[in-house]
Amino acid sequence: MTLEQLRIFLAVAEREHVTSAARALNISQSAASAAIAALETRHGVHLFHRVGRGIALTDAGRAFAEEARGVLARARAAETVLDELGGLRRGTLRLVASQTIAAYWLPPLLARYRAAYPDIAVELAIGNTEMAAAQVHEGVAELGIVEGDIDDAALAHWRIGEDRLLLVGAEPVAQIDAAWLGDARWVLREPGSGTRAALETALRKRRIDPEALDIALTLPSNESVRTAVEAGAGVAALSELVVAPAIAAGILHALPCDIGARAFHGVRHKERYRSAAADALLELIGEVSVQPIASCTSRSAIHAGSSNTANLSG
Repeated sequence: MTLEQLRIFLAVAEREHVTSAARALNISQSAASAAIAALETRHGVHLFHRVGRGIALTDAGRAFAEEARGVLARARAAETVLDELGGLRRGTLRLVASQTIAAYWLPPLLARYRAAYPDIAVELAIGNTEMAAAQVHEGVAELGIVEGDIDDAALAHWRIGEDRLLLVGAEPVAQIDAAWLGDARWVLREPGSGTRAALETALRKRRIDPEALDIALTLPSNESVRTAVEAGAGVAALSELVVAPAIAAGILHALPCDIGARAFHGVRHKERYRSAAADALLELIGEVSVQPIASCTSRSAIHAGSSNTANLSG
């Protein structure tokens, strides 16, 4: 069994299509088929059901896929160790970040990192907090940066930065209280999103049940939520990083409600190898001075009636 056979098997397993996997790996379809056949023949097991022109993993194939991912993750870790013998002169840093972080907070930091370490390739995947944690757990990514809480004993997580959630709508509102929040129509991110988790935590502190909200739409990205709110679908809680341009342009309005700051967390597997490439990025992040983000209750133009502002941060 070779690492190349494992890579081919996983590519086919993930796509359930030999031709697509071969194209992604830049090999011939016959080479991909031969690698799968060699594994099955040598070990006397069927890894795929072949029904008509389609294929699907057998139970044995699913069990083998989990182990194969672990082997390849360990192989990548070994390759990283060798790369680092050159003193960060080459190598790859694999990151995963939740949407707000990947789209708005992290890119300027990665630009600085690239300038300092031009020969280190950076691969950034994007997913919600749950997806990011899963990738770090499985070894697909070495370092994660997420907005939500992590409940996985295998992962270390620590505060790495912060931003502020703003309540926004297409029309201004003079004052907001708990009853208004309970009656409002909402546009929300999907379950598993750090943005949604932070909002739900803030609502519970005000004794508002998130399950009882009038939810107009549940959408999978910050941009889709923002666009829906701009169109009048409802109100939403989004990062100040996401909505600041729209507020400045008068397309959205920050509503008089302090949802509060939320932390960004770094995530690493406790037992996997800690690369110098990831340590260098974390050191750079630590060196960047973070300017305090003004509370929405401090914006006099928005909160002229601050005594009527609902404070969701507790």
